Amino acid sequence: MAVKLRLTRVGSKKNPIYRVVAADTRSPRDGKFIEIVGRYNPQTDPSTIEFDEEKVKDWLSKGAQPSDTVKRLLKAKDIG
Repeated sequence: MAVKLRLTRVGSKKNPIYRVVAADTRSPRDGKFIEIVGRYNPQTDPSTIEFDEEKVKDWLSKGAQPSDTVKRLLKAKDIG
């Protein structure tokens, strides 16, 4: 099973808020996931980026691949 760290949208209409989740690559964007590892709110100024560093590093060590957006967020927080 290939695991990816990616964003899942949870906000209401025209109010995007995202969870960073570890999910199987075959599951849909807002579908089933394995674990929540962080959250991202682009509407605040500056954007709110929160990660559980231990969970993120654990998933990366197991071979999980971050999506391009999650990779950018991890770089902004100096993780991984």
